[in-house]
Amino acid sequence: MNATAADFEGLLRQALTPVEPPADLVRRLERTLVNLTELAQDELESWELSAMRDPRKWVRPAAAVVLGASAGTALVVLRVRGRYRAHRRGSGNLLELAERTLKDVAAETRRVLPER
Repeated sequence: MNATAADFEGLLRQALTPVEPPADLVRRLERTLVNLTELAQDELESWELSAMRDPRKWVRPAAAVVLGASAGTALVVLRVRGRYRAHRRGSGNLLELAERTLKDVAAETRRVLPER
């Protein structure tokens, strides 16, 4: 093996070394998703129904719906995923794990959805 191949393998090994994410990454991501969801909800609440007559004014509410739904879904997934290992350890079988996970998804969805 020549020196170039050894260097390449070393560089490749170094590039593919797993990197630990920052300890507060999940907390920061959750905070960002909550902020995005709240901003989208505020935008939709401030939208006037009279604006429906003009299709040019549909862009902001449509973007708010897409952004709010995406951020809300990501927030639910992030929170449920954080508790998945505990559910897996506490479940006796796959059906019980699925039931606990679905209940957790429903509870988190109720928390994320605006009060109506």
